[in-house]
Amino acid sequence: MSDKPQYHPALTVTNIKNFIPIVLETDKSQYTTWSELFKIHCRAYEVIDHIIPAEANSSQSATTDASTTQQQTPSWSRLDSIVLQWIYGTISPGLLTTVLVKDSTAATAWERLRTIF
Repeated sequence: MSDKPQYHPALTVTNIKNFIPIVLETDKSQYTTWSELFKIHCRAYEVIDHIIPAEANSSQSATTDASTTQQQTPSWSRLDSIVLQWIYGTISPGLLTTVLVKDSTAATAWERLRTIF
């Protein structure tokens, strides 16, 4: 058995714009494309449950992982902050000021954007 620490795949993303090259803006009809790219990225990096709760996400199988059950552990909070940074990093400044609220979660920001579009 290895004593090497295991890192969550989401911690390896250094530049979200390499994966999601679209900047979501209010005046363009690109929400569907942006959201699909974002969901694919979140599935690939095992954080889809941060934007779509596990019970609503039928494409994910149930696991006992803390992030899937959305327990507010330090690890879950860190991953949620990373996903929130991904969202904020791929939207226009105008949308950012619209969806940015104190102590938000990725799911809250995701839902705010969905409501706008």
